[in-house]
Amino acid sequence: MGEIVLAAKMTHVPTMQMSEQDGPIKGKRQAAIDGHYEIARRAKALGAETVVICDTHWLVNAGFHINANDRFEGLLTSSEFPQFIRDMPYSHAGNPALGDAIAEAACEMGVYTLAHHLDSLDLEYGSLVPLSFMSREHEMKVVSIAAFCTVHDHDESRVLGEAIRKAVDASDDKVLLVASGSLSHKIWSNKDYAPNNGTFTISSEFNRQVDLMVLEMWKRGDHATFLKMLGDYALHCSGEGSMHDTAMLYGALGWDAYTGECEVVTDYFPSSGTGQANVIFPVQ
Repeated sequence: MGEIVLAAKMTHVPTMQMSEQDGPIKGKRQAAIDGHYEIARRAKALGAETVVICDTHWLVNAGFHINANDRFEGLLTSSEFPQFIRDMPYSHAGNPALGDAIAEAACEMGVYTLAHHLDSLDLEYGSLVPLSFMSREHEMKVVSIAAFCTVHDHDESRVLGEAIRKAVDASDDKVLLVASGSLSHKIWSNKDYAPNNGTFTISSEFNRQVDLMVLEMWKRGDHATFLKMLGDYALHCSGEGSMHDTAMLYGALGWDAYTGECEVVTDYFPSSGTGQANVIFPVQ
């Protein structure tokens, strides 16, 4: 029997890549990078050989979609931030059987989901940034799930999360489950970015306070209360991808029955107006 051995909410800000390059951001995101290393080390110690990433940079407009190819290889230049991520090489094995099984389970549970095996369907940087750092500590197979869901509701994403758990449990795979996305996600307006030192500041004090409150709720295991506010949080704090990655994560962990006390492995930090952290969700 397979199992989800570890789960995490992870940042994927492009400045992590820039932190390793010469320039004004060099070294400034080392704490976030170290958080990725730590999550990978924990996953390795627990025997995880596959990482399932719910990626808020993969936008979909109909259905749920899974990148279940057997190999991912190439160079990434971000179409969103070509000045930040350019010509980043990547090479990762996939887990097609698990990707297919998740799609099948989701469809059986009433959520239309397609798994794709296409060399031309690239991974988005919400998957590739975490993989680029985690692979230095532990190379895992990857299944990427679209979590920038524009016409979907959180209840559907909850069911998809349940399908992830069902498919993993029925497999022989030990899995790290990652919700790849920010907390609040109100990026500075273009005209306000430079005057407010946008790379290193939050765009809304309201968002910062709500983010910090959410982290405290996660740390004390008050997930049932958090889920009651998930929809409003995603709306009013501009949650990345409407926080469908987070809904999928909770679906896999048991939704409002989950009581795990989370561990923040990278302290909260602002980036381009948004709120970021790396947080481990212990699996019960």
